[in-house]
Amino acid sequence: MTTTTPGAAEVELAIGGMTCASCAARIEKKLNRMDGVEATVNYATEKAKVTYREDVAVADLIATVETTGYTARKPEPVRTVPEAGSGPAQDESNELRPLRQRLTTAVALAAPVIAMAMIPALQFEYWQWLSLTLAAPVVTYAAWPFHKAAWTNARHGAATMDTLISVGTSAAFLWSLWALFFGTAGTPGMTHPFELTIARADGAGNIYLEAAAGVTAFILAGRYFESRSKRKAGAALKELLELGAKDVTVLRDGREEHIATGELKVGDRFLVRPGEKIATDGVVVEGSSAVDAAMLTGESVPVEVGVGDAVTGATLNAGGRLVVEATRVGADTQLARMAKLVEDAQNGKAAAQRLADKISAVFVPVVIALALGTLGFWLGNGAGLTAAFTAAVAVLIIACPCALGLATPTALMVGTGRGAQLGILIKGPEVLETTRKVDTIVLDKTGTVTTGKMTLLAVHTADGTDEDDVLRLAGALEHSSEHPIAQAVASGAAARLGTLPAPEDFANIAGLGVQGIVEGHAVLVGREKLLTEWVITLPENLQRAKAEAEAAGRTAIAVAWDGEARAVLEVADAIKET
Repeated sequence: MTTTTPGAAEVELAIGGMTCASCAARIEKKLNRMDGVEATVNYATEKAKVTYREDVAVADLIATVETTGYTARKPEPVRTVPEAGSGPAQDESNELRPLRQRLTTAVALAAPVIAMAMIPALQFEYWQWLSLTLAAPVVTYAAWPFHKAAWTNARHGAATMDTLISVGTSAAFLWSLWALFFGTAGTPGMTHPFELTIARADGAGNIYLEAAAGVTAFILAGRYFESRSKRKAGAALKELLELGAKDVTVLRDGREEHIATGELKVGDRFLVRPGEKIATDGVVVEGSSAVDAAMLTGESVPVEVGVGDAVTGATLNAGGRLVVEATRVGADTQLARMAKLVEDAQNGKAAAQRLADKISAVFVPVVIALALGTLGFWLGNGAGLTAAFTAAVAVLIIACPCALGLATPTALMVGTGRGAQLGILIKGPEVLETTRKVDTIVLDKTGTVTTGKMTLLAVHTADGTDEDDVLRLAGALEHSSEHPIAQAVASGAAARLGTLPAPEDFANIAGLGVQGIVEGHAVLVGREKLLTEWVITLPENLQRAKAEAEAAGRTAIAVAWDGEARAVLEVADAIKET
């Protein structure tokens, strides 16, 4: 919970029991009727974002939701490291299993019922009674969530999409029972001939078990795939959180101790070796290195850090050994705040979604009114009770699907979730909606129009120096370094020359470059300052090449051996071929 303005606070509630967008509209309406409360309820994310005055208690908000017929609770705190056995796949399996079981039952039993009703050749002497036996579990067990939700809503004087499904399927099933036991449909040898003509009848000889079972199976299938899409969209948020380190080596009482990252506390000092992720936000207290922060900033050029510099959790230590003092842990870290931004974006509503919610809120009452109107119309025209009831049931059944209320929020949720996977943080769904008005797009180069990986782009040599010799000696030495720029040089040299020689001696000079012996030559590769320490200066043409490279935003690397400056290498994030 965070205070937003003086005298106001904000809370996010996890809502349970919603089955369609009209449920979300009801909860939102109830909350907004409270004094000093502004609420937005999102069916796709199953959350309510509530702003309220300080004299309103969170318990009152939860009680209001519960009196509406749903459950509410404060969601679990953001975890930057998932607990064992609680990954996205595990969560999805636990939540979808009951729905999948009902769907499997409905499909297995409804398929033969539909086949017998539609294919006269399968209608043996007592086929209608077998249809009843197979359809009964579908309309009772498989459709139970619809009946339960409809009853709960009815007790609170409301009607939702579940009301349509429950009333429609129940009416079709109960009518079939009446026709079988009190009409002529139970007569041995009764058939449903397949005809393309329309003839008026009283309906006493017809059963609609295939409609009751088929509609239940189809809507359960829709609910199942809708739930899967919601879970997968939400998984993007979990994947973002899983970018963090799972464990960390903490320094306590002069010894190293291996613990889970979630156990870190502010003030703890922890060790980050080359190639490891930084466990949490902190400040470097010992050592220097290059940190790859591409996952956070998109910047492919590693950032040189030393004592006193701030580092961010989940970024990669690409160089030397670091000791970091934790300054922020858990939900306060930069990674957790990024995840919260994505989650807030998914909880918001665009104008199109608000319109869909408004339509959903009145859709169900209108359909029920139309069904009653149809019943009255047929009765008024002397069609008889059975024919009129048949027409009314048809109106209810045809209006059952509720894609209207879920399509828009799910599309927005998938969009913001997919954006998070690709490193794009979308501030809210209204931002996605207003992009249709965009006429100009401004991009920075890093990770947007570039590959996001450092590449060797050019080699400038001194007079009398062969380019292949530069690449062979510099590439061989850089191959032993873990630094991303060094790896770019090594990869570029290997791509051009093939196999590189092994250095006879190698040393990493923190913050400056590398030095060693390759094929009997004393080689230096790194910043100009490294050459200066060996009293080596760049000739005029290399000085000019270095200045031009840096002016173009590229990284210039000096190469020297045997006491002379030999070349300047240009490394940068290359533009994508696309």
